[in-house]
Amino acid sequence: MAITVNIYYGGVNGNARKFAEEMVSSGVVRDIRAENGNLKYEYFFPMEDDETVLLIDSWKDQKAINAHHASPMMAKIMALREKYDLRMKVERYVSDENGIPETDKSFIKE
Repeated sequence: MAITVNIYYGGVNGNARKFAEEMVSSGVVRDIRAENGNLKYEYFFPMEDDETVLLIDSWKDQKAINAHHASPMMAKIMALREKYDLRMKVERYVSDENGIPETDKSFIKE
């Protein structure tokens, strides 16, 4: 059962984008992706909101998330959040063990 957390980082003066760029350039993103149980760690930029960045963060299970939260990466992330004075909105999703229903597959082009 994978757990996906969508984090919307919001700021002013482009700070959310600067935060994401520094997370990548400093190597923090690379290190998080290498953590045991990380399935996805990617930033996206909403087309209609220049002051928000969406992080899609997926983990194998809650144990992997707990280990990540206890890792040195969290102190680095929190310091950068503070540096860029970001606010956050968080959504959490648990994967459907059954996958995509047959009734939905006809709408998906692979």
